[in-house]
Amino acid sequence: MRRVRPGTTTSRGGAGSRAVGEERALASVAAGDRFQSGESRDLPRLWHVTLSVSGGRAPIVEVRRALEQLAHDHPFLLTSRYAEDHAEIRYWEEARDLHDAAAVALRLWGEHRQTAGLPPWEIVGLEVIDRVTYHQRIAAGYGPAPATPVGVHPF
Repeated sequence: MRRVRPGTTTSRGGAGSRAVGEERALASVAAGDRFQSGESRDLPRLWHVTLSVSGGRAPIVEVRRALEQLAHDHPFLLTSRYAEDHAEIRYWEEARDLHDAAAVALRLWGEHRQTAGLPPWEIVGLEVIDRVTYHQRIAAGYGPAPATPVGVHPF
């Protein structure tokens, strides 16, 4: 009997078998590759982005002012929720694919920290979903209701 590390599985022969200690080759999808659905690869799509940030406590008035400034500078921001030590920003991003939308989202906080006066918090969460998935979640009763007020609000 072959020993298997906890949390892993073993195959029973065939192409998936490998010798003990042999590395498994990982396969991935190249950035920009997507399911061939007849859509042009170069056409931008809408992606719903939720960016979560967190860090040390900051004066709540300053957090609100900074998020309002960010929303003013970049009107694509749909809604922001905040507290003294964390915030969540939701918005729509137009991008060719998920990789591009995520890259823009991951730069948002750091690139606008100085100009908007944002707290020196780190990104602790990111969700990027396509428009169809967003609307499926809303229809199923998950996620914020479409009537969620746009703007900057406390948690």
